[in-house]
This record gives sequence, structure tokens and C-alpha cells, in this order.
Amino acid sequence: MSINDTLLMNKISTRNNVKIIGKGTQTLLFAHGFGCDQHTWRSILPGFLDDFKLVLFDYVGAGCSDFSAYDTIRYSSLDGYVQDVIEICGELELEKVIFIGHSVSSMIGLHASIQSPHLFSKLIFICPSPRYINDHDYYGGMEQDDLDALLEVMDNNHLGWSRPIVTSDTAMEIPVLDQHFTENFCTSDPEISRKFAQVTFSSDHRKHLPRLSIPSLTLQGREDILTSEKVARYIQQHTPGNRLHLLDTVGHFPQLSDPKKVISAIRNFIYSS
Repeated sequence: MSINDTLLMNKISTRNNVKIIGKGTQTLLFAHGFGCDQHTWRSILPGFLDDFKLVLFDYVGAGCSDFSAYDTIRYSSLDGYVQDVIEICGELELEKVIFIGHSVSSMIGLHASIQSPHLFSKLIFICPSPRYINDHDYYGGMEQDDLDALLEVMDNNHLGWSRPIVTSDTAMEIPVLDQHFTENFCTSDPEISRKFAQVTFSSDHRKHLPRLSIPSLTLQGREDILTSEKVARYIQQHTPGNRLHLLDTVGHFPQLSDPKKVISAIRNFIYSS
């Protein structure tokens, strides 16, 4: 390894604000979705602390990551975020981890597993979507005009765009989730957020689903404004070894709105064959 490679590796944990907690030996790697940081997992962490080693991080441009590490070319596709995950595993010398990804991180985990299969033993997708935009006989939930309107709103109102997502989570106290979004977006760079949104919502990962070679679980609730049971069933049908667990909870953030059900579903999957 060159001196430059060594310096890069030493910077990865700082770059991505990596935190390690828990008492176990099996590693759970938690990857947050767009508009969030590692604090999105705070409500479910107690359910795993005694039995697992938990690795938390922020993608570059989110939370307490090193914003100066953001590179427009690297992060012009999800592959830059995939490399974040792979590099974190490399620096921490992790293998056979259980990856837990929310929203867009589900597809980031999918690609990381395909590129570096030795790093992962199981994947858990929470409210995932391989494609958000409708396409012929595929229903993703958005039209191109919807995406264009979302990006325009983000250009004009850095915080206001998230309100429909927040208010869709009617099962929880809205101020809690509203504060969660506001805290994250007040500390984020509007330009980085917009670029991540465009990459997230315009990508199409459907053709990669059949390439997954390890067991996976899809967790999906009701009345999710960004994805749906229909999308979750598409993932199950096109992904080898994928199980679908429908949560009796509302919205796009079940890890916050109904943490007990999410903890139970994840633990059942982990301990299954």
C-alpha cells in the first residue's frame, strides 16, 4: 500500500464520522437514507447493543461528515456512496457484516454487496426502491414531472420540500420527525442535498436485483409517500433470497415511528437460517 493510500485509509473514519458501539462480535452496519444522518437509528439501537457490534456513519455531505471531502464527480452517481461503505469496511477490517440500509441506502448496500460480496452476510432493506419513477408496467410512485417539481422546490426552499414526507408519518408525533429533518437539513449544504436527491430519485437499479447472492430482507410499511408495498413485492420477486415483511406501521421512517416492530423483524431475520 502506498503512502497516499495509507493516508486515505486513516482519514475514512473521520471523513464519514464513524462510530462503533455495542458488546457483540457480529457487526451490524447501519446506513442512513437521504436527508438523514446516523441519528435516524437512535430509536432501534438499544435493541441490538447487548448482542452486536454496531457501526454507524454519515455519508459525505450528511451529519458530521467531512463536507470538504465531497467531490462532484465521485458522488455524481450512487457508486460514490457505495465506495464510502466499502472503504469503511476496509478500514475497520470488517467482513461478513449485516448491512441495514434505509431508503436509498438499500440500493447502496445492494451494489456494495455485488462489488464486494465477502464483506456482507445479509442485507436488510427498510422502505427501499430500485426505481422511484414509473416506467411502462413498473410502478415506482413518481412521474418525471414529480421529480422535476421536487428538485425545483429544493432549489427554492431547502427545508420545506421535506414536509410532505414528514406529515405522511401520521403514526408518530409529527414534531419529533419534523425536528429530525430540520436538524439534519439546517446543517447540510443545499447544493449537496440537491445533487444527492437527483442521484437518489433518478436512478434505476432494477437490473441489479437478480445479481444479489446473499439473503436479504425487505421491511415495508403502509402509506409511504416514497415507496409502497407494490415496490416491495417487486423487489421480492426479482431478488434471489429476498424475504418480505410488511410492517403494520405508517410512513417512510418505521425505525422512528415504530422501533419495536422494526427491531423484532430484524432480529428474527438475523437469527433465521
